[in-house]
Amino acid sequence: MILELTRWAHIIGATVLLGTGAGIAFFMVMAHRTRDARLIAHVANTVVIADWIFTASAVVIQPITGLILAHLMGWPLSSPWILASVGLYILTGLFWLPVVWIQSQLRDMARASALAGTKLPPRYFTFYRIWFACGFPAFFAVLAILWLMTTRPAF
Repeated sequence: MILELTRWAHIIGATVLLGTGAGIAFFMVMAHRTRDARLIAHVANTVVIADWIFTASAVVIQPITGLILAHLMGWPLSSPWILASVGLYILTGLFWLPVVWIQSQLRDMARASALAGTKLPPRYFTFYRIWFACGFPAFFAVLAILWLMTTRPAF
């Protein structure tokens, strides 16, 4: 029973990481395309909240459930697919942390522009490009982790 619940929690966590990440990216891109500071501020605020509630929770749950699963299944933590997964997980985190901060900055710049009735500042577009670029390696790393988890390849 503990194995099934742990596996279920691990899968839910992975699903939340992938789904929330993809959803956040989609809504941020769609809001950005409007160039409407008020809309961007609103969407970015929701995105920041969602990232802290959903993504941050999953980020904490994944390594805990992963360690428990490895122990229950008898998988050595030195297994190449586990080491690769952990490396990719760390890589994802290295991109996610700045992305969360950038999303807050985008939100704040859009709010300020909306309140002042001005266009978005050039700094907003610089930050947006960085945010956008950081999303690709993080997203593909999560996809690779899911592949490693489901196939457990022998290297």
